[in-house]
Amino acid sequence: MIIFKTERLEIRQVTKKDLDFFIELMSAPEIIDPIPQPKLAPEVIIQRFNNVTDYSIAPLLKEKVIWGVYESGKDELIGLCAFLTNEDENREIGYRFRKKFWGKGYGTELTKNMITYCFTVFELDIVTADVDTKNIGSVKILEKFFHPFKEFYNEDDGCTDRRYILKKEDWLNKQ
Repeated sequence: MIIFKTERLEIRQVTKKDLDFFIELMSAPEIIDPIPQPKLAPEVIIQRFNNVTDYSIAPLLKEKVIWGVYESGKDELIGLCAFLTNEDENREIGYRFRKKFWGKGYGTELTKNMITYCFTVFELDIVTADVDTKNIGSVKILEKFFHPFKEFYNEDDGCTDRRYILKKEDWLNKQ
């Protein structure tokens, strides 16, 4: 089932056939190091995969959901997008792509459409995104749409994060 589409991408629920690509997205150092994400044990990755394949849209406004990103009309999982809730109880977006799909503009395309989804489907007034300040690729993407809000040391990940924020009224004024 397609949840939403962009110009070149389809966002869908991850299915059991996506396991190998999901493992790559959760374990490849070039993907997880810039996030940063600690290396996960294989059994933890499998547990997360099982959780992701069981998500439904119902808990979205209160919890989190992770969906698969696919090129339109294709069945190969190329990335993940996440709708989360941060410690300030604001909705947060996140994404990651397999390395062979970097540099194609997919991050920008997905981010723009995730923001639209948050404001139109979830009817949110504010959307946030956190990024390790050393993750230059994601910083460049987020700065196209969001305003820097604060920087803080993320003890869990051992890095300095920057939180970006976007208000619905600012988004609508740019459209």
